[in-house]
Amino acid sequence: MPRPEVLEDIKSAESDADDIVAEAEEDREQRLSEARKRADEIRSEAEEEARELKEQRLEEAREDIEAERDRILEEGEADREQLEALAEENEEDAVAYAVEQFEEAVHAQT
Repeated sequence: MPRPEVLEDIKSAESDADDIVAEAEEDREQRLSEARKRADEIRSEAEEEARELKEQRLEEAREDIEAERDRILEEGEADREQLEALAEENEEDAVAYAVEQFEEAVHAQT
């Protein structure tokens, strides 16, 4: 093979190699771009799931707090009713005792 043909083959091979490298770099950039885009999508999805989970947990906590508040109020109401009933039961005895003490005090002064 004569030298000019060899040089031409070498130049052609180098040109082909440059084209292959350029194509590979272009492919790499495209894949990187797609990977970054997918990573952003995954991150966005994860953030949305985290927000939804946070809201769900907050709602559950609010419901638990509301249920506990209602339970405490019901217990307080039951205790109040019980104390009122006890006070009503003792009202007559208390009035009788007060009248008795008053009468004793009045008799003691006379």
